[in-house]
Amino acid sequence: MQLRDIAHSRTGDKGNISNVSVIAYRAEDWPILVRQVTAERVRDHFGTMVRGEVLRYELPQIGALNFVMHDALGGGVTRSLALDPHGKCLSSLLLTLTIEPIHT
Repeated sequence: MQLRDIAHSRTGDKGNISNVSVIAYRAEDWPILVRQVTAERVRDHFGTMVRGEVLRYELPQIGALNFVMHDALGGGVTRSLALDPHGKCLSSLLLTLTIEPIHT
């Protein structure tokens, strides 16, 4: 299954840093996010689109993970020649990450 089956996402930016949050639809899916959506997997998923460090922050009270991705926007809005210099499509791309459901 894909991450989008259990979560939605929001994106923000500041300079050359993209900020992507992944929020579980249901509290019972929070452990899947914590276990499977690691900074390393996110970094690998984006490949060469993200050239810098990826940091993960957990927000368990709202069932969310926040990823801060450095050097991810081609220099930032005023320097990038990308069609999406703000990186808004990065949230949709992250939701294509393949995850395994946890069986109870």
